[in-house]
Amino acid sequence: MESKDIDHDRRRFVGVAAGVAAAAATLSLLPEHADAATENSAIRPFRINVPEEQLVDLRRRINATKWPERETVTDQSQGVQLATIQKLARYWGTEYDWRKCEAKLKALPHFITEIDGLDIHFIHVRSKHENALPLIVTHGWPGSVVEQLKIVDPLTNPTAHGASASDAFHLVIPSMPGYGFSGKPNTTGWDEDHIARAWVVLMKRLGYTRFVAQGGDWGAIISDLMGVHAAPELLGIHSNMPGVFPPDIDKAAQAGAPTPSGLSADERLAYERLSFVYAKGIGYGYQMGLRPQTLYGIADSPIGLAGYLLDHDARSLELISRAFDGHPGGLTRDDVLDNITLFWLTNTAISSARLYWERKVGFFSVKGVSVPAAVSVFPDELYPAPRSWAERAYPKLIHYNKLDKGGHFAAWEQPQLFSEEIRASYRPLRKSI
Repeated sequence: MESKDIDHDRRRFVGVAAGVAAAAATLSLLPEHADAATENSAIRPFRINVPEEQLVDLRRRINATKWPERETVTDQSQGVQLATIQKLARYWGTEYDWRKCEAKLKALPHFITEIDGLDIHFIHVRSKHENALPLIVTHGWPGSVVEQLKIVDPLTNPTAHGASASDAFHLVIPSMPGYGFSGKPNTTGWDEDHIARAWVVLMKRLGYTRFVAQGGDWGAIISDLMGVHAAPELLGIHSNMPGVFPPDIDKAAQAGAPTPSGLSADERLAYERLSFVYAKGIGYGYQMGLRPQTLYGIADSPIGLAGYLLDHDARSLELISRAFDGHPGGLTRDDVLDNITLFWLTNTAISSARLYWERKVGFFSVKGVSVPAAVSVFPDELYPAPRSWAERAYPKLIHYNKLDKGGHFAAWEQPQLFSEEIRASYRPLRKSI
């Protein structure tokens, strides 16, 4: 999406949207340092406005797709099956309505601020409840702020969802650099550590002197690194893809080595699942980590993009395939296409891929988190993190729970369970504030 297609005002400092002005009256959006209140550090309102011609062009491209022959197997072992992607294409090119997703996005207050020379987009929703806890939630790949839309009201307005006002959060949901409506880095250096540090800048710029962080996928890695740096304002983190693997175990899994001896049953299961991920389930990560710029096809073809984004992991692909077969589980057809369409309209297939090229730390290994941490284990995540490893990876573990359903995109798939986990995770910290 070109900058002229997004209507955002760069001329004035606005800290809150009209819909949350009353709630924000008690929060100063001015930075703590007077000299930081410059044009570059201003919080600017951001509005989404996708021209109709872009949607017309998208449908034209979908319906003009040149199809290959079907796979030579009867399962998903060769990737996204032709029947699945053709069902997606038929719905996307004829019935799907982006404007419904756009309306959901527009119902929330969006902002832009510049950090280290790059525009960072974020949703900022303040709770009406007193003493709400500020929480920054980070998406992953192939994700966007669309993943978090279902948890906004349960977390900011808990009394409407059967929870207590004391469980309320102020939510900040940023788009990572190169993703969604954030700027696209034009130089190297925006790795996961840089993002982790930028999120602290963002929260402090919003006036929050105490806050917590949450993430899955890349968001889990970024939240972990925030916990490594342990800024004094950060009270704790929550992860639904915790980095728990000891370095030697992670290295053995990458090498495809036999299961090490001496592991408990839970540790063996985690090792076996991670070994499968490295061998069969993270090809996109290797490809984007080596040559992201070469993926021109997914920037030019909407169906090429859809196929690439769907094939994140075997369990998620099964869930998505069922949705297009008429048996939605945690995700509907519209859920899936809302996210893919956002990638397409913002032309972020390549810019988002570069984060893998920038990566400096292990995806799943221990990072050295020193702040209080909470872990939620969803059964269809890439691996089920054992409590034993979680306790070693997070010495200040304040919450650990295994759920009975949900997968890699937990906030998106199971928003009620996810929200309950977030509330439970941070209750111990609230008592200490």
